[in-house]
Amino acid sequence: MSCVRVVLAALLLLARSAVPGQAGDAAKVNLEILRDTIRANRKALVAANLTLSDDEAAGFWPVYNRYQTELTAVDDRLVKVIDDYTASFPELSNEKAMKLVDDYLSVEGDRVKVRRAYLGEIAKVLPGRKVARFYQIENKMDAVQRYDLAREIPVVEQ
Repeated sequence: MSCVRVVLAALLLLARSAVPGQAGDAAKVNLEILRDTIRANRKALVAANLTLSDDEAAGFWPVYNRYQTELTAVDDRLVKVIDDYTASFPELSNEKAMKLVDDYLSVEGDRVKVRRAYLGEIAKVLPGRKVARFYQIENKMDAVQRYDLAREIPVVEQ
C-alpha cells in the first residue's frame, strides 16, 4: 500500500500546484500520466489480493475495468473540488465553503452509487466472499487515499 500512498500524495501535490494559467499542457499531461499510474497500481493491488480462478478472472476484469472508468469520472470531480478549495482557501467565503461541501457530498454520493451499481455484476462473476473481499480491498485503498488527502489539505480556519 505504501506505493499507492506515494503516488496519491504526488497526485495531490501536482493537482494543488496546477494553478490556472500557469499549469500549461505539460502539467496536464503529467497529471494524466500520474493518474494512469494510480489506476494501474490499484488494479495490481486488487489482482495481488484477490485470488481469482481463470473463469472468475475472465468475468471479473471486464466488469472491473468498466467500474474503474466510472469511478475515474467521480475522482475527476473530486480533484476539481480540491483544486477549487485550494484556490479559494486564503479568502474562503461562507457561501463558497457551503458550495464546496455540497460539491464534495455530491461526489461521495456518486461514488457510493457506482459501487452499488456494480455490486450485482460483480456478484454474478464472483462468489460472495470474494465480492466482500474486493470491496474491502477497495475500501482499504480509499482509506489510504483519504488519509493522504486529509493530511495534505488544510482545515478551514474559523
